[in-house]
Amino acid sequence: MIPNAELRRIIESSFRPLACSCQMHPGGSMTVEVWDPATGQVDLLAVGLPIGELVNIRAVNNLVAELRGELKANQEWFERSHRQDGKPSALRNQA
Repeated sequence: MIPNAELRRIIESSFRPLACSCQMHPGGSMTVEVWDPATGQVDLLAVGLPIGELVNIRAVNNLVAELRGELKANQEWFERSHRQDGKPSALRNQA
């Protein structure tokens, strides 16, 4: 098993240049939050991720790859749903 401190270091450094916080919780789960340090916008929040399954570096890499896929999907959705002025697409016709 990978020590929690090492696990945090690996995960948090995997999302640079974005900021990442990995919090370990009692009961063997963790929360990963990824945000843009320039804007503060949270691009990914994954809660309740099981730590017990992360027994080797391959498992950690698989988790990071899965989270990166979710991050990319979230960022693409945000770009599609917001105009250049930052207003959500639902508000475009309300002016």
